[in-house]
Amino acid sequence: MILIAFIACTIAAILLIAISHTANRMNLVCAVQAILFTIITVFIILLNAVPVSSFMIGNQFFFIDHLGVFEILITSVIFSLAAIYARGYVTGLLESGELEKGSLKLFYAAWALLLLIIVLAFCSDNLALFWIFAELTTITSAILIATLSARENIDAAIKYIFVASVAMLFSFVGLIFLFETSRMVLGAGAGTLNWTELMQHAATFPPGMMVAASALIFIGFAAKSGIFPFHTWLPEAHAKAPSAVSAILSGVLLNVGIYGILRMVAIAHQNAAITTITPLIGLFGVLTIAIAAVSMLPQKNLKKLIAFSSVENMGLLLIGIAVCTPLAIFWVLFHVMAHSLTKASLFFSAGILHRQYRSHLSSNAIDEIRDVFRLQPLAAWGIILGSLAIVGMPPFPIFFSKLFILLGLGAVSPIVLAVVLVLLFIAAVALGYFVITAFTQVSPPGASSDIEQYHTPISMKVPIVILLCLIVILGIIFTTGEISFFNQILGELRF
Repeated sequence: MILIAFIACTIAAILLIAISHTANRMNLVCAVQAILFTIITVFIILLNAVPVSSFMIGNQFFFIDHLGVFEILITSVIFSLAAIYARGYVTGLLESGELEKGSLKLFYAAWALLLLIIVLAFCSDNLALFWIFAELTTITSAILIATLSARENIDAAIKYIFVASVAMLFSFVGLIFLFETSRMVLGAGAGTLNWTELMQHAATFPPGMMVAASALIFIGFAAKSGIFPFHTWLPEAHAKAPSAVSAILSGVLLNVGIYGILRMVAIAHQNAAITTITPLIGLFGVLTIAIAAVSMLPQKNLKKLIAFSSVENMGLLLIGIAVCTPLAIFWVLFHVMAHSLTKASLFFSAGILHRQYRSHLSSNAIDEIRDVFRLQPLAAWGIILGSLAIVGMPPFPIFFSKLFILLGLGAVSPIVLAVVLVLLFIAAVALGYFVITAFTQVSPPGASSDIEQYHTPISMKVPIVILLCLIVILGIIFTTGEISFFNQILGELRF
């Protein structure tokens, strides 16, 4: 019944988009769809029916546990705010000629379909089915990147599809290994890729096969999350996509890969193979933070800088997963939520500055930000507060998740902790230097400014205010309900 509700909402949304003739109507349809998804998800949580029983799903290959509903809630909230933001942002793209009117229906239909596909991925018990939905998110999100009238967007979309899909082939082979492993243990006719069944029998699987399967599965989902060395698509795609889409890519789509890695590690954690897998995951986490920090130092493009910050945070999540203690996984989950909300606010703010300073420039051009507090004060403060939040300054929520993940790393290896701290410091300095340098540029007193102020629509301002309020509240208030919810996720993952 729940899946039917999600699917019915999306089918209705696509049909309404097909018969709509204005951008605002199509946008309204997508906003309503996302809000309905949010309402359904909140209803599931309030009903206290998680994990959802099979009759509410209607298929043995689907289920919703606390991790799934957690990811769906994050997805629905960000899609809702992104749709509201896109109302004014897409109008600006149409006026500047960056988006053709004939591409509107394709853009919004892909938007609505992407939301459904991501939700279905988080509802998949069967890992092969999850793999299929993860692949579909790549194709659908690439459409959103490529709809802008620029060759560079098409190039970025093709690169994204190539890197992610080639890496996902390794995951496909890994799933075959995992299925064969389950078939060897459970019997020729009892092989399975259902996560709930694999968790029950993982302890009996041969460790060697589990290591091979987990390593191959990791490659594909690491690419989805922008993990080194598969990160090359991420800065280009996030920088060239419309900012409303960039918020979805960074705040939602990266979570699909991390979700897949968490599910895989949860299975391996029931097996002796975990002692081999976690050091490898930790190594990739450190390398990912390193490449992000080094890449951020010379960066002059605001959206690319924010995108590399996403790469950095994906590396930190890998380190938390590699520590593999209940406390570390608890804060990994918290960091996923905090990162999604913070990064969405940063891309929304960057989108306003893009309209203000660069609507007539190539997306590869260096940002020429001047008089920002006079022209776009909300976007300026959105970048400043978002930057403080994303580097882990108190009282923002990422401060706590970074602190406890790093404390867990210190208990495992003080030397690696020292290296990671230096890398995180470099990334923070790079982001801070850019913001200070760009935002302190002002026109000389009495000089006439050649920059015409962009009148930011209220629809682009409201999501930023909401997100900033959310991340402040999450950093200050931590309820027993949140703790209980995360502990239930840990219990279901058996950490």
